[in-house]
Amino acid sequence: QVQLVESGGGLVQAGGSLRLSCDASGRTFSSYAMGWFRQAPGKEREFVAAISGSGSLRFRADSVKGRFTISRDNAKNTVYLQINSLNPEDTAVYYCAAGSVSGWPAVRYDYWGQGTQVTVSS
Repeated sequence: QVQLVESGGGLVQAGGSLRLSCDASGRTFSSYAMGWFRQAPGKEREFVAAISGSGSLRFRADSVKGRFTISRDNAKNTVYLQINSLNPEDTAVYYCAAGSVSGWPAVRYDYWGQGTQVTVSS
């Protein structure tokens, strides 16, 4: 069982940056691939980025390449999402998830956090 808690969201002006964090419980954090997703108002949840258990493999959605960076610190049981050059279209609830690789970059996500709100003003 893994419990995930996101933090770092908030209200930011367009052009600004945020770093989201996701703290995981448990002693087997490094065995899980981690992912970030987001859900904007009235839209379906969409994949943002994923990182393998060791951190050696990373994958991002085309829509966020160049602005979003996923990383992890296994010593701290934490995964991060650095978001630069924010724009109003990035407004969403951001979720982290943990799961098992089923053929990279495909991951079966079994555990989800509650999400953190990111709001970007124009």
